[in-house]
Amino acid sequence: MVSRVVIFFYSLVCYAVALAALLYAIGFIGDLVVPKTIDSGMAVDPKTALAYDLPLLALFAIQHSVMARQGFKRWWTKIVPKSAERATYVLLAGAILFLLYWQWKPIAGAVWTITDPMWAGMLTVVYFVGWGILFLSTFLINHFELMGLQQSFAGLRGNDVEPPSFKMPLLYKLVRHPIYFGLLIVFWATAHMSVGHLVFALATTGYVFIGILLEERDLIAFFGDTYRKYKAAVPMVIPLAKFGRAKKA
Repeated sequence: MVSRVVIFFYSLVCYAVALAALLYAIGFIGDLVVPKTIDSGMAVDPKTALAYDLPLLALFAIQHSVMARQGFKRWWTKIVPKSAERATYVLLAGAILFLLYWQWKPIAGAVWTITDPMWAGMLTVVYFVGWGILFLSTFLINHFELMGLQQSFAGLRGNDVEPPSFKMPLLYKLVRHPIYFGLLIVFWATAHMSVGHLVFALATTGYVFIGILLEERDLIAFFGDTYRKYKAAVPMVIPLAKFGRAKKA
């Protein structure tokens, strides 16, 4: 019982770190409020900046993808308790994000800058809509399972974690991956696209689509024809694609 309680409180710490990293990302990517943002700090030459920034982005992508794979989970849960597996995953993801914020090197130069207050304000609104879509999407499926709390709470009660069931609530009827859709909006909705921000946006967009391919392979293995039918009927990340399909039909 003591170990179950320890794991539960450990998961709370993991959740706090991961949530703080996500909330900090709002300011970091949007160049808002927080002490260190994507464009703040002393700019260095592009080669030096890329030597820091690209490995940091790759580290996050590798951790995020490898630890989410079923094969890795089967091996990893021989070392850590199943009830702590997801919490450890989000803890490491949050820690790597904080490392990225800390060590990120901005790259000077503007790809585009929108000075009109109305259009700049609209892009800021779109940016926050992207974050809203992301957070809403986590709650539409199961926010606390996604963040590892449900698993540790089940372990605290001495219960096994129930396998996820297939469901497609609200936004999931429009796109298969609304969390990634929200992230894509967040990466690109800016009135000032610096060279450094563009590097970040391109790298993370590439990761999004690689992550989707890996995730959908696991989902098909888990849900079989149910997910194949869902994949055939619902667009990946662009909602308008659904209307294009309907028009063709």
